[in-house]
Amino acid sequence: MSTDSSLLLHDVTMAGLQELRFPEEKPLLRGQDATELESSDAFLLAADTDWKEHDIETPYGLLHVVIRGSPKGNRPAILTYHDVGLNHKLCFNTFFNFEDMQEITKHFVVCHVDAPGQQVGASQFPQGYQFPSMEQLAAMLPSVVQHFGFKYVIGIGVGAGAYVLAKFALIFPDLVEGLVLVNIDPNGKGWIDWAATKLSGLTSTLPDTVLSHLFSQEELVNNTELVQSYRQQIGNVVNQANLQLFWNMYNSRRDLDINRPGTVPNAKTLRCPVMLVVGDNAPAEDGVVECNSKLDPTTTTFLKMADSGGLPQVTQPGKLTEAFKYFLQGMGYIAYLKDRRLSGGAVPSASMTRLARSRTASLTSASSVDGSRPQACTHSESSEGLGQVNHTMEVSC
Repeated sequence: MSTDSSLLLHDVTMAGLQELRFPEEKPLLRGQDATELESSDAFLLAADTDWKEHDIETPYGLLHVVIRGSPKGNRPAILTYHDVGLNHKLCFNTFFNFEDMQEITKHFVVCHVDAPGQQVGASQFPQGYQFPSMEQLAAMLPSVVQHFGFKYVIGIGVGAGAYVLAKFALIFPDLVEGLVLVNIDPNGKGWIDWAATKLSGLTSTLPDTVLSHLFSQEELVNNTELVQSYRQQIGNVVNQANLQLFWNMYNSRRDLDINRPGTVPNAKTLRCPVMLVVGDNAPAEDGVVECNSKLDPTTTTFLKMADSGGLPQVTQPGKLTEAFKYFLQGMGYIAYLKDRRLSGGAVPSASMTRLARSRTASLTSASSVDGSRPQACTHSESSEGLGQVNHTMEVSC
């Protein structure tokens, strides 16, 4: 473990020994923040009254969290972290409101984390406020896990949120059972990238600068309806001063410092199963490809989605839900879902069954039972030959 990681671990451990004050949970009520949300029905629906808000004290400030359900036995929680320029609603509502995804997630507790000051209605940070570094954002998450009593989580992160969750898994590997990382860039900004970002900030508005991070050039040039909607939401829903701080910190990030096992001495990499996701021609495509080259190929699946643009969880929620279902199956959670296309009717209740497996379980040893936490590999079959393992899936929509 690096010196920085050790310090972060020490800080969080010490913080866990202190008495933390947690405000009373607050249900999300329909009509909340109506003025800000009236033009954003597609993204910011607050109709689910079983979602509850929490502001959680951490070593680096308050975190706004929205949660549904309660921990279910040894089953992990699904914890999400959004991209810069967004919040959990703008980033994940379309995906989590998709009918088939709801059939899966109703069997898990779901916890959406908003980066500091990025939630709807957030107050502007005072002058001189120091926004947490990307490492510190990751070190805030154990406080969430501790507060809700999660044993471990399956993380779903997009862009900056994917980087934060990957960092979290590197520092606290025992708290993470699996990761779905969408549009992750494992590299820090070089001087040329830094200068380009600064120049863009001088010639473009902040929402337009962020849009170039979120969407493909084709989507921006065509100025699609989705791009127009997100331009409006980013400008009106997210506090612009707070967003600028998050944007600056994300662009000051360091390399994720991971290497494929066997390529360098004492290589450090993600120990849990990982599904990498990116749309073809998305601005993050090169970064995700490089991240794939640095992870353990036996526990990594790379999903490249055609015709999905820069936000596959928004444009192709059905395809991503299907991939997520297989990812859960590979980790020992099986979803019995009836296909609507075959039945012509509604999807019946899903039944999620956990297969107890050892940490060394493989595709050929799923019948082993020792009652421990599952750590199975995730694979996709190659179309070129039966039984051949291929860790890159290209999905045409």
